[in-house]
Amino acid sequence: MTWETVSSQSMTDRGMRVALIFALAAERLTTYYEHQKWLTEPQGASLAADWLARSRNRLPLRERQQLTALSDHLARQIAAALSREAGLYTAHEMMESLDPNHHSEIAETLMAECERLLDSGLAD
Repeated sequence: MTWETVSSQSMTDRGMRVALIFALAAERLTTYYEHQKWLTEPQGASLAADWLARSRNRLPLRERQQLTALSDHLARQIAAALSREAGLYTAHEMMESLDPNHHSEIAETLMAECERLLDSGLAD
């Protein structure tokens, strides 16, 4: 799914939030493996705002911060659980899965985890 597809008007608000967590986690992992640095929460919130603006969607800063924190949690969990090679592969699969023509069981599993994180994170 491209970001434009992810944030399309036909997507539910919940679906957009889940997709945003997924896309941010993919970006965080990619940045981590390429530069050995994690995106900060403000960087993630800013990136989310940029993506949302492209599709004429908006979320309050507090909610963007919450979603970026959830994506950070997921990305760090993945990095801690996998070898570097497996983490690189997972990050690549996640980025590729932003294309609607790419099917990935890994990405589907991680998208389900994003849903779970959203459900638990918004209840806090």
